[in-house]
Amino acid sequence: MEFRCLAVDRDGQRPLTESWTGDTLVVGLFAGGGGGGRDLVEELVGEALEGWLQRRRFEAKSGQSLTLERPGAIPATLILVGLGDPAEFGLDALRQAGAGAARTAASAGAEQLGLWFPLEGLEPAAAAAAMAEAVRLGLYDDQRFKSEAEPRSLPGQVTLLGLAESAAAGLAHVAATCSGVELARRLVAAPPNKATPQSLADEAAAIADAFGLELKVLERADCEALGMGAFLGVAQGSDLPPKFIHLTYRPVGPVTRRVVLVGKGLTFDSGGYNLKTAGSQIEMMKYDMGGSAAVLGAARAIAEIRPAGLEVHVIVASCENMISGGAIHPGDVLTASNGKTIEINNTDAEGRLTLADALVYACGLEPDAIVDLATLTGACVIALGEEIAGLWSPSDGLAEALLAAGTAGGEALWRMPLRGSYRKGLKSHVADMKNTGPRPGGSITAALFLQDFVTRGLPWAHLDIAGTVWSDKARGLDPAGATGFGVRTLVAWLVAGAAA
Repeated sequence: MEFRCLAVDRDGQRPLTESWTGDTLVVGLFAGGGGGGRDLVEELVGEALEGWLQRRRFEAKSGQSLTLERPGAIPATLILVGLGDPAEFGLDALRQAGAGAARTAASAGAEQLGLWFPLEGLEPAAAAAAMAEAVRLGLYDDQRFKSEAEPRSLPGQVTLLGLAESAAAGLAHVAATCSGVELARRLVAAPPNKATPQSLADEAAAIADAFGLELKVLERADCEALGMGAFLGVAQGSDLPPKFIHLTYRPVGPVTRRVVLVGKGLTFDSGGYNLKTAGSQIEMMKYDMGGSAAVLGAARAIAEIRPAGLEVHVIVASCENMISGGAIHPGDVLTASNGKTIEINNTDAEGRLTLADALVYACGLEPDAIVDLATLTGACVIALGEEIAGLWSPSDGLAEALLAAGTAGGEALWRMPLRGSYRKGLKSHVADMKNTGPRPGGSITAALFLQDFVTRGLPWAHLDIAGTVWSDKARGLDPAGATGFGVRTLVAWLVAGAAA
């Protein structure tokens, strides 16, 4: 799918078709009868617009659409998209409208698609990126595991109409970023008999081979030599060997900034002896590796973008949490690679154990910042729902940069407190700490647990993406299923940091 910007006359001094001759045109209209492309639509329909819209009961409410077929004309298909209240229209609303319009246009058989939205007040490059990502990601469809794929037609060329010439700069990273999101979606959506620790290592190897990155995969014996008792304790119940994945992007020229991305890589989580029961979504625990999918997707994008001066390390401690004669018991004590001892009071709080050793390893790389992503707690889902990820960080600068990157990428983050007094809930009588605290504030105590494995003073942030990694219904840019959440935020943060 090719994207381009075309700066046609937005004031209607000459017909649109003198500059663009595609078959399907999408025009965004505000509710209330003001602004937008009303003059353009009136020219195309050949009569007074308001009466025409009233007869078709189109009020331009957000989410509304109206399709008009014009056989023999240019464009042959006109699609009107409602944008709602102009006072509430911004980049997020633009993304929602663009994705919905793309799906409508694809179902109409669009081959050359044009988008015309009222963009006054929006930065041109950001608007172009938002629309292009919305179209591509909104049309994503994963049919790998169907015996017969349903035929689909997608537009080969998408033209963003009426933007300033500077807008084209916003398209520079769209293909790479979307490829990273799509990779994350494929990994999360794959069933656990396909997405295994070995398959994640293979995916990292494929990225390394395609883009010239460095890859190190530590096997069980290597992890034992490093004292990774927390990670290996989780892995010991599975027949599948664990894989500790370390993928590295190095820029050409001097390195001015080094960062580490850590992703939780539980390819299936049964809960262990604290078995997940009916209603716990055990059948969906294939998505418990959503953090690893996000960091591998970001790695794939950064490998293609190749920002100067930025060194990126991607760490995934991947395994399964299963039940067997060799699995950890509630009450066991594990020793992490930094020497801390952990009493296991819940085998279903396993992700933080794998992340503990991964964070210790990450700190050993002496980075300027560490960001981890994990489907860590149901408590975060209860607190923030399915559209907002939780962000914990003792570093105001890093937290603000990630919040800004989330806004730029169209992914919602909310900063949560790292309240030190809650740490007492992790106190153990037999070890340095327990792996879970009391139920109230569960997402906070999980973040506090992780903080104990990060070098004091090193900028670190934890993103709990448990609610956002999967959507049961299509929503905006996201199809039903895996969302690829986190990739756009990470890419925006890394690129901005490299440019700073």
